[in-house]
Amino acid sequence: MTEIATLAGGCFWCLEAIFQRVRGVKKVTSGYIGGHIRHPQYRQVCDGNTGHAEAVQIEYDTSIISFEGLLEVFFDIHNPTTRNRQGNDVGSQYRSAIFYHNENQRLASLAILEKVSLAWPMPIVTELCAADTFWPAELEHHDYYNQHPSQPYCMAVVGPKVQKFMQHFAGLLKE
Repeated sequence: MTEIATLAGGCFWCLEAIFQRVRGVKKVTSGYIGGHIRHPQYRQVCDGNTGHAEAVQIEYDTSIISFEGLLEVFFDIHNPTTRNRQGNDVGSQYRSAIFYHNENQRLASLAILEKVSLAWPMPIVTELCAADTFWPAELEHHDYYNQHPSQPYCMAVVGPKVQKFMQHFAGLLKE
């Protein structure tokens, strides 16, 4: 069965590049969620005035990977203790959030948040919100890392996160 997960944890280029490599993930779309305007554009979201988070919407096969499995990867690849920031990316658009699509995802998120909170020395600030409209990002943001691996941000930020994922989750890599 195919389900959708929507996660925000900093720059969507990082999340997209990692989840594209997870076995059982069929499609990853970068975009925006959680804001107050319709059809937000990248520049508007980057200005921090729309309320949207940069996020990815993940279509995955539940017979291969569970929602909980996706969340384990999610919490390993970003810092859930920094409010509205990931590294040098600062602003509410870079917040950590899980946008659940059903009650099972909400309950699984609560359980994982409790488990993760024991592993971090600082409080977890990841938001848990019902999913609302997800707005796909402009086409130039799709498959960004794979198309621009030598771009400076990709080399300095995205690449090391992809490498960390590959080391920590070798068993989840697509073949």
